[in-house]
Amino acid sequence: MPRRGLIGERLIGLFLFGLLLLTPPLIGTFDKATLVGGVPPLYLYLFFSWVLLIALTALIVERPDPDEEIAESEPGADPDHGTNRAPRV
Repeated sequence: MPRRGLIGERLIGLFLFGLLLLTPPLIGTFDKATLVGGVPPLYLYLFFSWVLLIALTALIVERPDPDEEIAESEPGADPDHGTNRAPRV
């Protein structure tokens, strides 16, 4: 399967997970008058769910391509092929 298709599928799944995290019934469970460390639980929930979504997005998008890792580790392979490095002199 092409890498771009896999990233797209994971991002769609992450979008749906984000929708689930931010649905009103789930948010409503954290809307309480109590304080956790001086902060309302709703604010903590929204902050940490937002951080989780950003971290997962970065993990999905910035994940290295496994085909490139295999090509770089093969003996006899050209180390400058397919990279953005300057050619060796």
